Amino acid sequence: MSRRSGILEFAVLGLLRESPMHGYELRKRLNTSLGVFRAFSYGTLYPCLKTLVTNGWLIEEASNSPEDALTAPLTGRRAKIVYRLTAEGKEHFEELLSQTGPDAYEDEHFAARFAFFGQTSRDVRMRVLEGRRSRLEERLEKMRASLARTRERLDDYTLELQRHGMESVEREVRWLNELIESERAGRDLRGSASGGSAQQDTTSGATGGLPRSGGTPGTDTPDDTAT
Repeated sequence: MSRRSGILEFAVLGLLRESPMHGYELRKRLNTSLGVFRAFSYGTLYPCLKTLVTNGWLIEEASNSPEDALTAPLTGRRAKIVYRLTAEGKEHFEELLSQTGPDAYEDEHFAARFAFFGQTSRDVRMRVLEGRRSRLEERLEKMRASLARTRERLDDYTLELQRHGMESVEREVRWLNELIESERAGRDLRGSASGGSAQQDTTSGATGGLPRSGGTPGTDTPDDTAT
């Protein structure tokens, strides 16, 4: 399995854990909720779904919505297929959620993992955030060293581009520092946003720890071209 397809399978399982969906709904959620998948096509999504069905992690069901029941006989089309997470699929997704290895820190995978932090235990969130921060600090150190070596040979525009890249990484490191501080303090975004007291949640998958500002990084990476 490629890293790219693994990320997509993870996201599909996570979305279907919330509720069953048909393919169009899934693609819409991937596009709108997870920016890293904004250009994924049906040609990419449906093979992924078929693989998950074959593995026993999803099952296919005919849609029983009133709209489909009314239009299918009139148009001659089959009812839409709804994908539902199986017990094995839920167990597999929870296993993926618990992983904190290097893949969890990479740009695209981190964005997908972060999108499902609400279903992730706090200790796992902390390990992923700290791993991501460490990875970016290493990247930032290399960028600074490279810039120091080549500064005199660069024209103004190339130099400005490198500075912009460094500022982007520095900004994400600051954002991660805020997240990690919030997680350690046990702060809950829902409680702070509503003016209520902070909730202490050290084991559940609550969204505690998210600051009120800052977006999910790692979603600017170019995606597959829609077909």
